[in-house]
Amino acid sequence: MKTGSEIAACLAHVRQTDAGWEIHDLYEHLSQVGRLSGEFAEKFGSRDWGELAGNWHDLGKFSSAFQAYIKNASGYDPEAHIETGQGRVDHSTAGAQYAIRELGTHGRILAYLIAGHHAGLPDWHKIEGNTGGVLQNRLERKEYLERILCQPVSSSVLRQKPPKSRPVGGREGFSLWVRMLFSCLRDADCLDTEAFMEPSKITQRGCYPDLPELLEKFNVHMRVLADKAADTPVNHLRADILAQCRRAAQNEPGIFSLTVPTGGGKTLSSMAFALEHARRHNRQRVIYVIPYTSIIEQTANVFRTVFGESVIEHHSNLDPDKEDARRYHPPFEAGAD
Repeated sequence: MKTGSEIAACLAHVRQTDAGWEIHDLYEHLSQVGRLSGEFAEKFGSRDWGELAGNWHDLGKFSSAFQAYIKNASGYDPEAHIETGQGRVDHSTAGAQYAIRELGTHGRILAYLIAGHHAGLPDWHKIEGNTGGVLQNRLERKEYLERILCQPVSSSVLRQKPPKSRPVGGREGFSLWVRMLFSCLRDADCLDTEAFMEPSKITQRGCYPDLPELLEKFNVHMRVLADKAADTPVNHLRADILAQCRRAAQNEPGIFSLTVPTGGGKTLSSMAFALEHARRHNRQRVIYVIPYTSIIEQTANVFRTVFGESVIEHHSNLDPDKEDARRYHPPFEAGAD
């Protein structure tokens, strides 16, 4: 049986267990997403932007329309009053509008992130062939913001300090910076939602070996290959290329090129460089970007024989409905939403 305090609670998500209904409190969800998003964005000097995006991303859920919707749609309170014909309730536009109201032009950056945290980054203007939402049109519909401003929302959520850090990368890197922030918000939202909806899965995350461990696995693999390799001129050249890549990894970060004919061992030698370079400069991951899905699949399989499930493969041919693909990617937000 639901108590009076439970009925009055602001719901982010709900789930039913054998013991009854469990509530994911909206204030707690905003706080945790803000914390996680900020931690992720700190890696590129934008913690304050990440935190604010997380703290405001679900402001629209404070509206009475959304609260009635989630109670009715989930079965938590099937008698909750919702307007006839009302389907899913837009809960992302309000936070985008609020960000602009509070921060002006700078709020547009957060508006993109918040408005798109489920459907993807929107376009500002409608362009030919675009079937998605247009942010400019959504922001003009002030009723979304009015729905939350008339609710007793805690000032600790609404009154946040504006970001002090500047966008990273200058004019040329602005687009990438926005997408990096968006990724931080999306990941944080998915992870906190998953921790509530499917708590058993959270123990499976963050258990990958770190780069020094991966480097040791790689070195063992390369020693085995070297022991089995025939004493031929080609294999001597491969060994020399590998050694040069390892030496180059000790240099300061920058842009490096590796020009080697087919069969020269570029795949493994380039990974040797990446792992050694990452260890020397305290990096946390290696991102391997290559053209053509067939080559990506082939390369991922090579690396998977060395590193196992530490390899996260991502491309257009990957089927997210297959079990072997799902384990590499966080789920979209689950539950009545």
